Amino acid sequence: MAIPVLELIDLLWGKFRAMNPQAEQIVDLLSARGDSLQNDHIAFRTFNDPRIGVAELAKSFVAAGYVVGDEYHFEAKKLYAQHFEHPDPALPRIFISELLLEKFDAPVRKIVERMVDQVDQQVRDDNHPLCIAGRIWQSSYSDWRQLRDVSEYAAWMAAHGFCANHFTVFVNALTSVSSLQELNQLLVEHGFELNQEGGVIKGSPEVFLEQSSTMASTVSVQFSDGVHRVPGCYYEFARRYPLPSGELFSGFVAKSADKIFQSTDSRS
Repeated sequence: MAIPVLELIDLLWGKFRAMNPQAEQIVDLLSARGDSLQNDHIAFRTFNDPRIGVAELAKSFVAAGYVVGDEYHFEAKKLYAQHFEHPDPALPRIFISELLLEKFDAPVRKIVERMVDQVDQQVRDDNHPLCIAGRIWQSSYSDWRQLRDVSEYAAWMAAHGFCANHFTVFVNALTSVSSLQELNQLLVEHGFELNQEGGVIKGSPEVFLEQSSTMASTVSVQFSDGVHRVPGCYYEFARRYPLPSGELFSGFVAKSADKIFQSTDSRS
């Protein structure tokens, strides 16, 4: 029996908070100001191996009624992505990206193939959704460093596997701030480091979406060759604007998302 989607989202949120203490701090900060947070979207990462690609990762959500909203291409980062929406607007969008392995040299592909070959079939059925499976392979810090030098995205996957890469505050629903700029200022005043790549705010009202994010918390990960500190998850903030039709824009802007990906870049 498949896990109900609301229960699945709660499980994802619990794992996300455990990996990203700043999320709890930000929730507490905004709650103390009278805000009840609404989630805009949840994002996941994977590789384009058919055993664990976008279609596999999306299965639990599609079974719950989610449908594909749009697709995105990130040439520089060698990524492909889709987002999924549910007819119930109270449910968050799902954004799933995958690294295009064929665009990398043999050493990178060899490391990833060695990891993916460890994936057990049991984590890919309805009772064990892939999106909450965590790191289901052994990988070394040496692997992480080798991947990091080519793709921070691939290194993050080697360290963390399948979990929510980030949750996202829907800024439109906040009442204690009137703009993303005001929210960012509040976060900086309380000591949170924001992603500066391409500017603190990615996007604009002209493309109907503004986004910002914290830099990922640094967390301890047990690799096969010891415990090491690496970037974990981050918290994102999105403000959406109405289209000429009056309907709120529901998709994503590839140019902005490209910079958001760098919230998990290592700083050493």
